[in-house]
Amino acid sequence: MAQIADSMFSKNPEQVTRALRERFFDMIPHNREIGVEFVSADVGEATLKLPYSARLIGNPDTSVVHGGVITSLIDSGSGLAVFCALPDVERIATLDLRIDYMRPAAPDRDLYAHCQCYRLTRQVAFVRAVAYQHSVDQPVATSVSTFMRSPRRRDEKKQEQS
Repeated sequence: MAQIADSMFSKNPEQVTRALRERFFDMIPHNREIGVEFVSADVGEATLKLPYSARLIGNPDTSVVHGGVITSLIDSGSGLAVFCALPDVERIATLDLRIDYMRPAAPDRDLYAHCQCYRLTRQVAFVRAVAYQHSVDQPVATSVSTFMRSPRRRDEKKQEQS
């Protein structure tokens, strides 16, 4: 966890939180489209909210949110947790995302995803996540995932600064 303690988030949490709130939806437009909201972030952690919406229903007979929407919420939150663990801004991509659906999400209730990046290597970030409605102790789904890291090259950094 030493690498995560030296994250850009730990160096300036207010600035990073503000940037995440302002730019997160510009980076991933489908989050804006399905209604994902930023709740909180900390070093290596992020929580997102998905307000219930009838347009996200997967089964009209039960009014349960579509599993793909839950997957998007978890994937986005997990990626955000990785960003909060990195020492500097860099590209990432989901390599593997495994989700265990524990129970259907109750209709007419918001969903949350709390995600934690628990390990960084030079090339891969590892994340655990839980999607829930009332309590993380009663998960709708749990997840483990890996993300490929792609640090910017020095010449890219120099171009940005000029």
